[in-house]
Amino acid sequence: MKVTLSALDTCESSFTPLVVLELAQDVKEETKEWLKNRIISKKEDGGAQLLFRPLLNKYEKETLENQNLYLVGASKITLLLGAEAMGLVKECNDNTMRAFTYGTRYNFKDFDDDNDDFLTMAECQFIIKHELENLRARDEKMIPGYPQAKLYPGKSLLRRLLTSGIVIQVFPLHDNEALKKLEDTWYTRFTLKYQPIDHIRGYFGETIALYFGFLEYFTVALIPMAVIGLPYYLFVWEDYDKYVIFASFNLIWSTVILEVWKRGCANMTYRWGTLVMKRQFEEPRPGFHGVLGINPVTGRKEPLYPSYKRQLRIYLVSLPFVCLCLYFSLYVMMIYFDMEAWALSLHEKSGSEWTSVLLYVPSIIYAIVIEIMNRLYRYAAEFLTSWENHRLESAYQNHLILKVLVFNFLNCFASLFYIAFVLRDMKLLRQSLATLLITSQILNQIMESLLPYWLQRKHHVQVKRKVQALKADIDATLYEQVVLEKEMGTYLGTFDDYLELFLQFGYVSLFSCVYPLAAAFAVLNNFTEVNSDALKMCRVLKRPFSEPSANIGVWQLAFETMSVISVVTNCALIGMSPQVNALFPESKLDLVLIVVAVEHALLAFKFILAFAIPDKPRHIQMKLARLEFESLEALKQQQMKLMAENLKEESREGRKEEEEA
Repeated sequence: MKVTLSALDTCESSFTPLVVLELAQDVKEETKEWLKNRIISKKEDGGAQLLFRPLLNKYEKETLENQNLYLVGASKITLLLGAEAMGLVKECNDNTMRAFTYGTRYNFKDFDDDNDDFLTMAECQFIIKHELENLRARDEKMIPGYPQAKLYPGKSLLRRLLTSGIVIQVFPLHDNEALKKLEDTWYTRFTLKYQPIDHIRGYFGETIALYFGFLEYFTVALIPMAVIGLPYYLFVWEDYDKYVIFASFNLIWSTVILEVWKRGCANMTYRWGTLVMKRQFEEPRPGFHGVLGINPVTGRKEPLYPSYKRQLRIYLVSLPFVCLCLYFSLYVMMIYFDMEAWALSLHEKSGSEWTSVLLYVPSIIYAIVIEIMNRLYRYAAEFLTSWENHRLESAYQNHLILKVLVFNFLNCFASLFYIAFVLRDMKLLRQSLATLLITSQILNQIMESLLPYWLQRKHHVQVKRKVQALKADIDATLYEQVVLEKEMGTYLGTFDDYLELFLQFGYVSLFSCVYPLAAAFAVLNNFTEVNSDALKMCRVLKRPFSEPSANIGVWQLAFETMSVISVVTNCALIGMSPQVNALFPESKLDLVLIVVAVEHALLAFKFILAFAIPDKPRHIQMKLARLEFESLEALKQQQMKLMAENLKEESREGRKEEEEA
């Protein structure tokens, strides 16, 4: 029988596989049996109540290479109860968004006992992941067969199995039929059209859909900057006083696009249900370790680690290391300027065509070195942040993002600030900015999409040949898919994607009055970025588990901070221009004071503009307020009902005592 993800079988032996669990090759049989029982056991017995079977049956294991791969699925009722437990929000028949409950399931739009599309596939896989992660140790002191893998009550079994190397990986399967439909409407036909964001959300989840939504929005928002910047580049190159208009437009543009994005983001996430989704209590992250103790909030056993030790690690080790890396970055920057001076002197001596080309070589080499340093530092930052031993995943991510943003900002923009405000060489600034922007974009396209795609295609051919060489009379379609996907690279989240856009936003906004063509190059890059990122998600990397998100998180603050810095840099650059300096031939102090005053006025206008544009549209605000009111009313009625029951009980007991007396 051909097994595909689109099949919906009722028997447990042939259920629809949603998630793959890969065990190490030398895992003991008693461990496999114990894990299977914990996964399929009922909730009241401490199990996950999921469906579980090996990828290969006994006959197929003899024919095909045994990979120790297992398929995990769930019945419809398990998924619905899981959706209720996780607080997933769905649209009701009255067009309001409410947390799903199994008891009121018929009140929700599109729910039907025969409709298997009420929950998206991404939501189903997320529920299975949640159930697996919530498998916790009860009376076990160790993992059966592995006495060194200690357990304690409340410990997540999956996390312990992963850290012990017993479980290699857990990943969701692609649905080839649904993926083909998504690709046809997304990137296979290169046309200028909006992305199917709702379909992306249904397949990959809200976090990835928000990234692609922001990428599309940011690209469209760059078009006015590109259109206006082109004539400035062509016709008024050295007239810096005319760039005041362009810089002022840049100020309004950078503020308005970020505020309008928040409104559009609120519209999307309300429609998806994540805007009103209740935040759950965060569990300790997998890498968190410490002395076993009782959490005073939850009352559960978990590792405890003193916060002062973490602070000592941050301030005595991490901070000095980051400062050392920043110093090294500045040292490399000075080497780059020595190379620039050497290339310029060589060109002045010979004046030939090849030396004019040589003028761009130092910038190209420096751009490549910047990318290498950024990637190496990223690994070091991840190691340090993990070593700091943060309890929560959110705290870990915030500290990692801060480290990486500070280094990347200095590494990518320090040379431009040095050229602009120390050397004051606008021609070199334009050349360096253009070279850094274009080189970084080309390198990112090659490293993130083209090279991984070529390697994946090569592996795909090898797997096809292996399967076709089999003489077994079985259908190996599912086997081929699982083996192929398990060797794919793992998607590490949207961090690097947002970081790339953040740096691009810096190149466009920080020095817009010097190189207005930056926006045009960014638009061209992003048109290909949409398609290359889509290809990467669909064909190069494993399908990631979906994660509910209500916004783009700390990146919103990062972009807003960059827009504030851009106001300061553009005001300073215009104040340094020969035309503006000619207006104050005698007193430079007056010029400085006027530039500072204008910069403060523009920042004040920027903040007023941000305050004047609400983060959420009026109709969304009203719906959220209505939901809050109904929640309070329901809580009040529940309390009154409880009080009435207590009064009845007291009255009953009083009458009973009187009768006995």
